[in-house]
Amino acid sequence: MTMGKIIAIANQKGGVGKTTTTVNLAASLGVLEKKVLLIDADPQANATSGLGIEVESVELGTYQVLEHSCSARETIIQTSSPNVDLIPAHIDLVAIEIELVDKDDREYMMKRAIVELKDDYDYILIDCAPSLGLLTLNALTAADSVIIPIQCEYFALEGLGKLLNTIKSVQRIHNPDLDIEGMLLTMYDARLRLSNQVVEEVKKHFSDMVFDTIIQRNVRLGEAPSYGESIIKYDASSKGAANYLNMANELLKKNKEKV
Repeated sequence: MTMGKIIAIANQKGGVGKTTTTVNLAASLGVLEKKVLLIDADPQANATSGLGIEVESVELGTYQVLEHSCSARETIIQTSSPNVDLIPAHIDLVAIEIELVDKDDREYMMKRAIVELKDDYDYILIDCAPSLGLLTLNALTAADSVIIPIQCEYFALEGLGKLLNTIKSVQRIHNPDLDIEGMLLTMYDARLRLSNQVVEEVKKHFSDMVFDTIIQRNVRLGEAPSYGESIIKYDASSKGAANYLNMANELLKKNKEKV
């Protein structure tokens, strides 16, 4: 087995389908028999609860990994999604940005902690916080590539320039090998002219950087997290499940070509 690929899912705008994408891409890759680790690096811990883990019960997780108070391996828990493991988050994670501020090499804490896990998984997905703070910088410094979810709604491209500049500076200073895996259009509604305009605009600006798969607006997709399940487990026959399975297949195909 080749070394696993670390992919950060990042966008400093909230509500663009970032956690939905991380959880359901992980579950889809798992169903396609890839071994996946999801790292929840968002203090809101939505990926953790979205995989059915009681956030209050988390004793070891991303916070301890970044603090190096235990090894990353000690924090891994199994989820009920086939082939998907999790390093959970907890509200404590909010404090990590302040605690790391005066540490040397503070942007490299995650990279150092998870390097030992690369051989254990095919894919390691990091769900980033909706900000461009130290947590997200740690994820981008540790990652091989980044997936950027973009919502098919007003102001979709607002803030994208800022994110791309952050990625450029991470490439320049901390992680020259960081790639953009692709931009993923989410929350698409075929009936809305606006949705179609956003798709056109994103494809015009970023052409081959955009995934062919588009994630459509889907009620089931919105319901799944409240049951602590991925869309694959909650409703495998839904449009949302089909979309994320397509995306997982597209990702695998893309990465086979790169080998």
